[in-house]
Amino acid sequence: MRRGIAIVGALIAIGAALVVTRTETPSRPEITTPATSESIAKGEYLARVGQCEGCHTARGGERYAGGRGIVTPFGTVYATNLTPDPDTGLGRWTRTDFRRALHEGRSKDGRALTPAFPYTNFTHITSDDAAALYDFFQSLPPVRRKNRPHALRFPYDRPWMIAAWRALNFTPGEFVPDTARSAEWNRGAYLVHGLGHCDACHAQRNAMGAVVSGTSLAGGTMPGLGWYAPSLRDPREGGVAHWKREDVAALLATGVAPGATVAGPMAEVVRRGTQHYSADDLQAVVEYLQSVPQVRDVPSTSPAIEPTDPVFALGEKLYANHCADCHGRDGEGAGVAAPALAGNRAVTMTSAKNAIRAVLMGGFAPATTGNPRPYGMPPFGHILSDADAAALVTYIRNGWGNAAPEVSALAINRERGSAVEE
Repeated sequence: MRRGIAIVGALIAIGAALVVTRTETPSRPEITTPATSESIAKGEYLARVGQCEGCHTARGGERYAGGRGIVTPFGTVYATNLTPDPDTGLGRWTRTDFRRALHEGRSKDGRALTPAFPYTNFTHITSDDAAALYDFFQSLPPVRRKNRPHALRFPYDRPWMIAAWRALNFTPGEFVPDTARSAEWNRGAYLVHGLGHCDACHAQRNAMGAVVSGTSLAGGTMPGLGWYAPSLRDPREGGVAHWKREDVAALLATGVAPGATVAGPMAEVVRRGTQHYSADDLQAVVEYLQSVPQVRDVPSTSPAIEPTDPVFALGEKLYANHCADCHGRDGEGAGVAAPALAGNRAVTMTSAKNAIRAVLMGGFAPATTGNPRPYGMPPFGHILSDADAAALVTYIRNGWGNAAPEVSALAINRERGSAVEE
């Protein structure tokens, strides 16, 4: 208890000192070159790469006009209006103002932005790319939509806490190419860690909501999203170093690949973002992801439950009644229509969150140019009790040679509750 009070006290002291001593960032020379059709087109493409529309468009609202509420570790954040309306959008912003928001995480007036805006990634965006994004947003039809105040939880609703957070977790910097690597690899690294901000989800976060040092792309659960973003460093989870190059590209471009289908938040990432990557950028991302160091000497996992256990027997019966028609009696699947469950690492990860959510909520792969009519899975949350859902997921995680920890009814209940909150 005393340690917690001491930490909070230290944060208050740091934040207060920063608030008192903060000086305005030295101004950069303003870029006055008129926007060109080429820079606007480039900016539109980069906005898709960064999936800007996904956050900055409310359901049923005008594109990029903001208003969408996003649950984050800091509270509910309402995305801002990116259209050039002079009073509620970016109409009075300059290229320098916009560049500072991306690079330094500060608004036009110098106010520190809430770190829910991923400026910890966007700081790596080059000045040329920032200018192109600005030109694109300025080319949009202005939409007058007043920005809704964030509903931040204590202590993030206090300026001193944001200042302390930045002091502990953020240092502005631009992407520095690795001269020992190819241009393609560097482009992939730039997209993954910069505009693509993949570790906004695929990383572990500390109690302050900041990415834990050394866990980038190592997997994690983001508050508000609920789903688990698998580790891209672990072949048991989302690592693709052992995949065929064309299969990785297919998953990012279409949402489906041999033995894999994206779902949950990743389906939106593919729909709004990665399916629009140019062929060169897609290959660059694949090159980088396949170079990410993988976990070595992975210990084998013993089945958490024996076939003779009554829970296993109940799960087998439920599977036969609800799942076998699509996924096969032996979990062999039916191509892209119903992925195989036998040997499927998506259901055998230590975290069972995604498997539970698929059973409770169902889901669809994204509609993409390469997969325009995706197959979907219906929800079973309204049919199965917590105990039945637990037995079913446990069976899927341990049938046909799979091996993973048992799922409890309590775990089902928790996921059911968090899905309702979303």
